Amino acid sequence: MFNLETERLTITEFKPEMAQAVHENSLDEDTRRFLPDEVFETVEDAAETVGFLMSCYGGSEGPFVYPALLKDGTYIGYVQAVPLDDGQWEIGYHVGERYTKNGYATEAVKAFMPVIMGKIGINSMRGICRFDNTASRRVMEKCGFVLEQEKPGNYKGVDTTICYYRYSLI
Repeated sequence: MFNLETERLTITEFKPEMAQAVHENSLDEDTRRFLPDEVFETVEDAAETVGFLMSCYGGSEGPFVYPALLKDGTYIGYVQAVPLDDGQWEIGYHVGERYTKNGYATEAVKAFMPVIMGKIGINSMRGICRFDNTASRRVMEKCGFVLEQEKPGNYKGVDTTICYYRYSLI
């Protein structure tokens, strides 16, 4: 069982009863803008995804997605490690709009990185986001990711400038 405690958060494994909160948190404007493939229009869609993510916990291939909860058990978002086609791994995270601007994403990512990298057995991880996603860029930079490259490309269906970051343990 994955269970990581920070000062204000618990990062643990998904449970089926979290589907409603996953659905509600996915509907905010930033998710629609930056992560349109992670918008769940119905609770059933969210439940299906939660079920899939739970099925990945026992394997080694990922993705490894873990809910971030406030200490009172309130679901606020997630952190994840997702395998890329080239054998690298990418960090991902989201905090629902009503919980942003509190440092939760930074707190979750800082705690998550060394633990998940140890679990996967890697020494570096990618971070990828749109140039105009300043909140995501700020989180990565606060967590020790280094900007490697900015280049034009298609990010989740949008032609934009993409920022490529790297986090290394060495």
